[in-house]
Amino acid sequence: MAILEMNQVNKFFGSGHTEIEALKPTNFQAEKGELIAVIGPSGSGKSTFLTIAGGLQTPTNGKVIINEMDITSLKEKKRSAIRLREIGFVLQASNLVPFLTVSQQMQLLDKVKKHNLSAEKLKELYQSLGIEDLLNSFPSDLSGGERQRVAIAKALYTDPSIILADEPTASLDSDRAFEVMEMLKEATTKNDKTTIVVTHDTRLIDYCDKVYNITDGRLSLKQPSH
Repeated sequence: MAILEMNQVNKFFGSGHTEIEALKPTNFQAEKGELIAVIGPSGSGKSTFLTIAGGLQTPTNGKVIINEMDITSLKEKKRSAIRLREIGFVLQASNLVPFLTVSQQMQLLDKVKKHNLSAEKLKELYQSLGIEDLLNSFPSDLSGGERQRVAIAKALYTDPSIILADEPTASLDSDRAFEVMEMLKEATTKNDKTTIVVTHDTRLIDYCDKVYNITDGRLSLKQPSH
């Protein structure tokens, strides 16, 4: 059963002679335990695809279904509640609050969402990501790879069904990029999550169960990577 579905979803921006179809009619499904890459250059529609999949913006046409719930026609308050409950975002810039320590980043999440991971599970998560010695550090004290590991911890701490990662390795060298992908792969399979990585980085496809290309807003299945 698909945890995320997009049925004939498209997105227009502008109007009249300036109107652009940023995402052409798209059908897409992702199931539990899958790590999927959507690969394309800048301006190809990757970000539009990701923000619609994550309920951050609504499509012009079509339906987005998360855990059997059509979120397309929901008001923003309800859509926001579903995002908070079902989706964890890993953003390119790691999205960390600069004046909070790693530990305080997690405490902040407790203020906006209940039923996060238990203290024991959180400790296991820190250990699996290799950040247990960084809990009192501020983002400025961390390397790019460390910040991304903390961002992954933030995404997983709320125990979402779906992880959406936007260019998570863009600023990392190959070793760090592969390390981040291994962590996402492990988190996906071990915890039965669904992870979608939107990227231009073709180094990552060997970690993925499915690979899609997106060009000029048109999504197409490229190949299984295995």
